[in-house]
Parts: sequence; C-alpha cells; structure tokens
Amino acid sequence: MSKNQNTFIKKQKAELKKRKKRDKQEKMAARKDQPKSGDLDDMIAYVDEFGNISDTPPEPEPPKKENVPRPSSLPRPQNTQQKFNRNNKFKNE
Repeated sequence: MSKNQNTFIKKQKAELKKRKKRDKQEKMAARKDQPKSGDLDDMIAYVDEFGNISDTPPEPEPPKKENVPRPSSLPRPQNTQQKFNRNNKFKNE
C-alpha cells in the first residue's frame, strides 16, 4: 500500500511543480508586455497630511498670516551697548 501512496504523492508534486512553472512564465510574459516608461513623474508619490499616498501633488495652501498685535504699552529698550574690557568686566557706554 505504501507504493501506491508514494507514486500518488510524486505525481502530485510533479503536477504542482509544472503549475508553478507555468504561472511563473505567464507572469514573466505579462511583465514583458507592459510598456516601460521609466519617467520620473511616474515614480513620484505624494503623501497628504493624513498619510495617504497618491499620484497627484497636493494643492498648495496659501500661507497663513498671524496678526499678533505688538504691545505698545511696554517701553522700548534703549540703546545699551556694552563693551568688553581687558579686565573681563563689562561697562556701559
């Protein structure tokens, strides 16, 4: 009985091997039939703010302007420049 099982398994393995080889040849033929462009535009992918990948570039958003009022009640700093002496001390002019 083991002889029949061995031959059946061998036939199954051979059939599986032939099927894989045929599938591989079909895939190779399909790849060869596809046009090759190699353009840089075809290879570029864009990512939006949500992390989704797309082929089209995102729409440029206008720059945001922040209108922060400057506090006028604070006194402006006066021109206080300091010079460095040789004695490692600062003195005001």
